[in-house]
Amino acid sequence: MSVYLVGAGPGDADLLTVRAVEILGRADVVVHDRLVGDDVLKLIRPRAARIDVGKKPGASSSQSGINELLIELAGRYDTVVRLKGGDPFIFGRGGEEAVALSRCGIEVHVVPGISSAFAAPLLAGITVTHRGASQGVCVVTATAEGGSAVDFEPLALANITLVVLMGVAQRSTISSQLRRGGLDPSTAVAVVESASRVGQRVTRARLDELATLDVYAPAVIVVGPVAALDLGVVTQLGDLVGAS
Repeated sequence: MSVYLVGAGPGDADLLTVRAVEILGRADVVVHDRLVGDDVLKLIRPRAARIDVGKKPGASSSQSGINELLIELAGRYDTVVRLKGGDPFIFGRGGEEAVALSRCGIEVHVVPGISSAFAAPLLAGITVTHRGASQGVCVVTATAEGGSAVDFEPLALANITLVVLMGVAQRSTISSQLRRGGLDPSTAVAVVESASRVGQRVTRARLDELATLDVYAPAVIVVGPVAALDLGVVTQLGDLVGAS
C-alpha cells in the first residue's frame, strides 16, 4: 500500500512533471485540493475515485481529518494519490501527511511540483534573484498556524525579494508592517493573480499602494526592486509552440 504526494504545479496542466502525469494515469483514488485545475483533474484515470478535500468557506476539511482519510484509503486501494497545488512540501502540509502515513507503516512517495512562489513571478517576467537588485529570496505565507497573522516587520530586508503566498486579504497589514520595518514606501510590488491560468493578471505598484489594489485570490505578492521588472519572457507554453 502506497500513497503518492503529488504536486500539481501552479495551475496549467502543461506544467505538471512527467512523473505526476504517469501517477495520475494509474491512480485508484485521488484526494485533491480545491484549487487544482480542471485540466489537471482530466488527467486522472477515468475509473479512479475522486475526493475533493479543498478548504473553502463553511466546508473545510481539517488537516487531521485528511490524514485519517489517507490512512483509511491506503488500506483499501493499491495506489492512493494526494494531489496538492504547487509543491507538496511548500506550504502544502505534505510533511504533516507524510509523517502521519509513515507512523502507520504506509509507504510514502513524493512527486515534486512547481510552486507558485516561483512560477508566478517567472510567468510575470520577474526574476526573483537578479545581480545588483536581489541577493536572495524569502518565501512566506501571510497566515500562521491557527489563523494568526504573520509579523512582516522583521522581513523588511534590503536587496532580498519577498514572495508572499495567500496574502491578498492581508495586503494592508503587509504594506504597513514592511514600511514600519524600514522598506521605502516606493519599493516595487507586483501581484500575480491566477498564475499560469487563462485569467492570469499582473498588477504592479508601489508598496504604499498595495492595500488599495483591486486584486483577488489566488494570487502571489512579490515585494522588492525586481517586482518592477517585466523581462518579456515567454510566459505561455503555447507561445513556445508557435515560435518553433
